[in-house]
This record gives sequence, structure tokens and C-alpha cells, in this order.
Amino acid sequence: MSTPNQQRRLPNHAFLNGESLESFTELTRQGFYNLARKELFWQARYRYLNDHGYLLRPRYSPKWQPSWTGTNRDPTFCEDSIKLIDYQVMDATRLSDNELVAIKSFLTNTQELRIAQYFAAIEDTRNHCVPIREILPDPYDAEFALMVMPFLRPCDNPEFSAVGDVIEFVDQTLEGLAFMHSHRVAHRDVAVANIMMDAKKLYPNGYHPIRIDYTPDTLYPVSALPRAGRDVRYFYIDFGLSAQFPQGSSSYVVGDVGRDADVPELSKAVPYDAFKVDIYSLGNVYFKLFEKEYENVEFLHSLIETMKQQRPDQRPTADQALREWQKTRATLSESLFRWRLVPKEEPPIERVVNDTIAVAWEGIYHLKKLVG
Repeated sequence: MSTPNQQRRLPNHAFLNGESLESFTELTRQGFYNLARKELFWQARYRYLNDHGYLLRPRYSPKWQPSWTGTNRDPTFCEDSIKLIDYQVMDATRLSDNELVAIKSFLTNTQELRIAQYFAAIEDTRNHCVPIREILPDPYDAEFALMVMPFLRPCDNPEFSAVGDVIEFVDQTLEGLAFMHSHRVAHRDVAVANIMMDAKKLYPNGYHPIRIDYTPDTLYPVSALPRAGRDVRYFYIDFGLSAQFPQGSSSYVVGDVGRDADVPELSKAVPYDAFKVDIYSLGNVYFKLFEKEYENVEFLHSLIETMKQQRPDQRPTADQALREWQKTRATLSESLFRWRLVPKEEPPIERVVNDTIAVAWEGIYHLKKLVG
């Protein structure tokens, strides 16, 4: 529930002026807010999913009638006007506990399913591959299935705010990559977009699955709690390009694939080591998210430089990178974890103000610790 001092974005029952009313009437007449063809896929599965304990949003009910019909309300500000962004993935509420989940439609005869199921069956704290809650056969097409997963949020939304947030992210993602590689699986598409987080503890009152910066009813902006101390967990997703190699076999592949076009050795003709590509790509994630953006993450430089060596044979294995990182981490002071991240583009005056506030908070922390 929103607090009284939150600023309401716009009343859901807002009436429009003549010009806006004319505009929205024309859009409605043209069917702009109707279900898209690919959304009909999910509407057809509404009752099936409900019977299995998953409730889709009202927009996808076979009995859906737009809530703005017969009113002067602008559909833009009605929750049931919001379309899917990625038609392959649908959000839903698990009826047994009201958990927000993601349901992905996919072909069953794929490596993606085999690898995702393989990791989902392994209980290990080092396992940072997306969990699978359930796999349901598609009710209309035997070649497809519906994979139910926890609903995850982009790893950089909200933005990282403290140095400790960065350290925790590196801890988990390096550990997760080492775990995958120990099972002879190369992800082959490591990128910021394919590392997500379980953010439930940052948003105790929830957020909308499409307009993720707003409350579930989309009426109010929503703010995240700090990550520190809230056990945020990061997960690798999307094993569509992944490969699992038998023990003792070569890990060389070909293919100019993946989101990270900076990897120097990618080739459609010349074989390269898939594991070494993962190392480069994760180093590049650290560079793009942190070293490129913030001043006070110098402790990452050596790790990034090593992981992003141009020659693959000079890059460490995931285990070696994790061990070296753990050595570096052990040298970092406790106070550094609590210090704010300093953007490189931050104006000098703003930096002085923010640093002064940060010093004050650090003093309060120590005072509280002193007096218990």
C-alpha cells in the first residue's frame, strides 16, 4: 500500500481535456489497446494456467472487458491497457502464496530446457542459475512447454548505490560462473541483460511486472530499499546459446553469437574456447557496470584487466578468477562496503555535498555501534 506522502502520478479516474479525449478516442477506435496477436496466445491459456495455480492479469482473462469502456478515462492510466513487452514471457501470480512468477513458452527439444532443468535440480549455494518452479506441458502444442520461474528484475534496476553492492554482485556472479563451468557448461551469452536479481526484499509492497518503477496498480512511483543486508540474490538466465561438454572433451565451438560483440575471438569459422568467452564477457560486465561508471571501484581493475585479456589463453579459468577475487576482497576494509558509489560524471559541488552526507552517516553508524 502506498504511503500518504507518496506523490500520485495521475488519478486513475482522470478526465481528459477535449484534445486528449479526441486523441484517446481515435486510438481506441483503431484498436490500439486491443490484445496483440501474440497476447492472444496467453489469453488462450488463461484457464489452463489458473487450473494449475497461476493467475494472469485481468487483461488476459477470456472475459476481459476494458475497464475504460463507457467512461472518459484515458486507457494509458488503466492497468489493463498495459501490453506485454516480451511476448515469450508472461507474468502471473501463484495462487498458493501470491508470489509473482514469470512463465516462459519454449520448445521442449532444446538445449535450453535440458540445461535449465539440469541446474534447477542441483541444490548448492553456489548455484546462481535461475530456479524453475514448475514445467507445464503446453495444452495446445506438444512441441512447447511452459516454464515457471521466479519473477526477476534487471540486476542494475535500481542502480547500485554502495560499494558493498558491487562487491556482493561480483561475489555471486563469479561464484555462479565457476559453478557452471565446474559442471562443464559454458553460458556463451553472459551480459548485463542475462544476469537478473530476486528483488522481492527491496520492494516489500511489490511493483508492476511491466512498469517496474511503479506500484502494482501503476498509480504511484515505487522506491527500492537499500540492497545492503537484504540478501539480494543474482541469477544467470537464458541458456539458449549454452553448451554442455562431456568430461574430457574439447570446449571449442564456432559461432558469432551472444550479446557481447566485444569478445575478440568470436568467429563463424575459427574454433574458440567457450569457457574463455564467458570469462571475457563477465569481465566486460564488471567494466560496463562499474569501472566505466564509478570512481571508487579501483579494487576491480586488476580482475577486469585479467579477465579481458585479448588472448584467451592468458585469461584465468573461472575458479582462478574467483580465488584471486577472494584474495582481493579479503584486503578491503569494512567501512568501504558502506561507502556510496561515486559516479564519474558527478559534478564537483554535488560530490562534496554527497560525500559530506556519507561521512555523517558513517559517523552515525559508528555511534550506534558504540552505544549498542
